[in-house]
Amino acid sequence: MPNPYPKVRLFVESHLEKGASVVREDDAAHYITRVMRMKEGERVALFNGRHGEWAASVHDVRKHAVELRVEEQLRDYLAPADIWLCFAPIKFGRIDYLIQKATELGASVLQPVMTQFTQSERVNEQRLRANAIEAAEQCERVEVPELKAPLGLRDLLATWPKDRILLFADESGRGRALACVLPELKDKPLGVLIGPEGGFSPDERTLLYRIAHVVGVGLGPRILRADTAAIALLAAIQSSIGDWNIAPHFQREGTL
Repeated sequence: MPNPYPKVRLFVESHLEKGASVVREDDAAHYITRVMRMKEGERVALFNGRHGEWAASVHDVRKHAVELRVEEQLRDYLAPADIWLCFAPIKFGRIDYLIQKATELGASVLQPVMTQFTQSERVNEQRLRANAIEAAEQCERVEVPELKAPLGLRDLLATWPKDRILLFADESGRGRALACVLPELKDKPLGVLIGPEGGFSPDERTLLYRIAHVVGVGLGPRILRADTAAIALLAAIQSSIGDWNIAPHFQREGTL
């Protein structure tokens, strides 16, 4: 009978291959030994964004560290959906939620963007990456989305790849219906731009509409919060032209 899928998943920077030793001396060690109270011989799943996912057993529990011994590969590396999320930083707490949900919804790149009405000028990149890692561990991704350094909106647009369509959520009512736009973008590199609490300024909106590979889209008759808009747009993309047609990589115990 095959071993059950490990209940604990951890992102590691270490190289993963059969027989490799991974030592954790950080919060992960505390989580394994104190929170989950795992003993020697129990298994965890490890991933590093490069080598897929591997099962490892708890080999040696120390006072402030734990050694894991890599045993077998559980699945190959699977590239994420090619969707970049660009977002104006929002208030503390809600930006954590945004990063977590964007990771769960498969965003491959997370790009903070400073706009005219952005209220949160400081971005705690270390905290955002920690949120992305935790969400990747929970949702069973085998990689963590890339977190880029903040850019001003004009800098973003000046360096944006011309072969990648950028959808921006336009609350003015001028944007195209999302259901009409998405079928045209199947199998194309794609980015999403969400404005701040207060939306884009008229000058910013004019600038965006002047660029050929930028498309304004509407998100219905209601004004959504910035984090809600990001989640709604990512979910619509994944449902219509994304990876939601792919089944989970295994069946849970007790399912038919």
